[in-house]
Amino acid sequence: MGLKCAKRYNGLKAEDLKWISNPKQFDFDSTAKIDPNEGIIGQEKAIKALQVGIEIKSPGYNIFVTGLSGTGKLTTIEKVLETITPLKAELNDYVYVNNFNDEDRPILLVLPVGMGNKFKKDVAATIKLLQENIPIVLESEQYILRKKRIVEKYGQSQHNLYMQFESKLQKDGFTLGQSKSSEIPQPEILIIRNSKAYFIQQMDELLSEKIIDKKEATTITKKYASYQQELQLVLKKGIKLSQEYQTVVSDLEKEHAGRVINAAMDELKSNYDIAKIIEYLDLVKEDILQNLDVFSGHKESRESTEEGIVIDYLKSYEVNVILDSSEVKGVPVIVETYPTYNNIFGTIDKMSDGRGGWYTDFTKIKAGSLLRANNGYLILRAADSFNEPGVWKTLKRVLLYGLLELQDPGNYYQVAPSVLKPEAIKINTKIIFLGNNEIFSILSSYEEDFNKIFKIKAEFDYEMNRTEKSIQEYASVIKKIIKNNNLCEFNKTAVAKIFEYSARYSGNRNKLTTRFAYISDLMLEAAFWAKNEGETIVNDTHIKRAYENGNERNGMYNTKISEMIKDEMILIDTKGSRVGQINGLAVYGDERHSFGKPTRITASVSLGTGNILNVERESGLSGSSHNKGVLIISGFIRELFGKTIPLSFNASLVFEQGYGMIDGDSASITEIAALISCLADIPINQQFAITGSINQKGDIQPIGGVNEKIEGFFDICKMQGFTGKQGVIIPFQNVQDLMLKDEVVEEVKNKKFSIYAVKQAEEALELLMGVKAGVLQKNNKFEKDTIFGNVEAALLKMHKLVKPEPQKPAARKTKTVKSK
Repeated sequence: MGLKCAKRYNGLKAEDLKWISNPKQFDFDSTAKIDPNEGIIGQEKAIKALQVGIEIKSPGYNIFVTGLSGTGKLTTIEKVLETITPLKAELNDYVYVNNFNDEDRPILLVLPVGMGNKFKKDVAATIKLLQENIPIVLESEQYILRKKRIVEKYGQSQHNLYMQFESKLQKDGFTLGQSKSSEIPQPEILIIRNSKAYFIQQMDELLSEKIIDKKEATTITKKYASYQQELQLVLKKGIKLSQEYQTVVSDLEKEHAGRVINAAMDELKSNYDIAKIIEYLDLVKEDILQNLDVFSGHKESRESTEEGIVIDYLKSYEVNVILDSSEVKGVPVIVETYPTYNNIFGTIDKMSDGRGGWYTDFTKIKAGSLLRANNGYLILRAADSFNEPGVWKTLKRVLLYGLLELQDPGNYYQVAPSVLKPEAIKINTKIIFLGNNEIFSILSSYEEDFNKIFKIKAEFDYEMNRTEKSIQEYASVIKKIIKNNNLCEFNKTAVAKIFEYSARYSGNRNKLTTRFAYISDLMLEAAFWAKNEGETIVNDTHIKRAYENGNERNGMYNTKISEMIKDEMILIDTKGSRVGQINGLAVYGDERHSFGKPTRITASVSLGTGNILNVERESGLSGSSHNKGVLIISGFIRELFGKTIPLSFNASLVFEQGYGMIDGDSASITEIAALISCLADIPINQQFAITGSINQKGDIQPIGGVNEKIEGFFDICKMQGFTGKQGVIIPFQNVQDLMLKDEVVEEVKNKKFSIYAVKQAEEALELLMGVKAGVLQKNNKFEKDTIFGNVEAALLKMHKLVKPEPQKPAARKTKTVKSK
């Protein structure tokens, strides 16, 4: 008896294969009559999340923005910040000044907006004023007269001290002189004989010349030792007088210079009624009084070392303005496109000392974008921030504690870090990270404290519903792209064609893509082709040409695979029938450009224990999703046949001529069909290609890339020649995703190519094999001469071969023994 034929299935109609945007729906002839949309469309949920994150000022409400590239995340964020943030923020100027008590810990001064540079200029002017006026004061007649009196007083006191000692010496034949044995003359007691002065060391000379005798020499030596001790006391008194003199003169200088300094500093303080600034100016005043020699002209303000390094003694009075907020309008919004450690957190520059070392000071402290965005928003790309050394750890610390400590990350670059530890800055910057769901998921799961500091997730959608309202808004966005890029106008047919490609980009005919970067690129190239043809307005043919040219530019790999199929280097059949062989469909490329191509999948079976071998997995070429798909196939077979028949077969499934990684479960119905074909010994029509995922119950599930897959098989059929019976089988849920190219729609209309949509595995198998799948009867057996009936029969036969029925034991024969 022959196999029971399957029922006839009707393919999809041409109108099911594509949504066609009718130009007549627009109430304009060209975009010249449309106003550009300056708002944001299609991202209502993301905008709402942004608003919550932006308006809640509590710590931790930083925002992580996810979504595909090209969806306008950055533009949307900037627009939202413009519309919902206050006109003014609490901005300040930040300056670092020298800490005269500990120069390694510079002092931070926070001033109102615009006061930082003014303070710097005022301090510089005050220092210059003191440089000019202190010498004048110290050259005044009053100062000179008082200093003269002091000089005379201490000069006379010192003279009297030495004269008294001199008189005492003369009584015993000594005098006070100076020794020139060292570079600095030292007071020395000399012996007077015959109106001549002799050093004690010349005693032998005096004896030999009989100027003195031995007895006198002994007396002189004893007295010399006694006076030498007294001389030390006199010298100490002289030094003390000199110190007193220096102190009195210094106090006199401070008294006269202090009047000028106090007047200058009081004037400066009156302009800055801030406690910390007043404290700092008091430190400045005290330091100037301690270094009057620089201001009086007794010491040069700039000196050079032997290594050529210039030492500026006035540098400690400079003011380092690290942030001037006077030019900021509204709330600061900083987009950091190059988020290195130094660019974000600031740095402390260093200078070479000429001997292989480095030095720095508070004037080398530089601010980063984090401080520039204080009380505002800093936008960063998450991936860049994690790739740069030290950025994430430091940013996390700043967000947790609200303090920015400007440090030199020398250890990251094998340079000794600076010893400076500037005073920390209070930070209230809201961070907005741009990333994707994968990065967010990893950080949320594994990065400590991430969820504490990024409490808001704003997810940008890559598509929006296609409605009458959204179409009108979308057209206004098209006009905005034209305006921003100074393009020629687009007529209504061009706009309609853009909507069709927008639906294609979204992957669903009832949706429109919100990846406006794709739409912008398409429009820019279409405008180019219009201009190239001398047209003043873009029409639908230019849009179509731009799309096709884009695919062609990126289609070298597609072309190479097609050539290999044509030359039979890659084996694909689009005619005839074959057992255990089927055409699956795969998608290649990336999210910007992808294409589909058929791939041959084969199955083989043998006696065994019910194991299905995934050859790709065994060879290390199978991804986790594909492995799962193969396991589901095992479940489907057990569900269908394993309840009544032990599965006594082994099978292997392989993607022929596949040498790259294979992942995804969209080939699971394909692999089931190949396996069933082997078990039932029924050939598969090679004029079909099929794609679809399946569950253990036999329900067909939707897959991605359906348009590319259909077009890929269509192109191969066209290349090898249409038979009129070729087609593709897809899950019925994917019908709403169909936005096929016009050529495919036309050939379906001409009945040269067909597309079928199925819900159950049985429907797919009947289409592929042309045989009825078979129904389970009341006796728990499938109909004979059907696909499942043949599989059932094959499984029973295999089981008998693996475990044959036990044979009955032979009757035992008794042997009669005759007696002799």
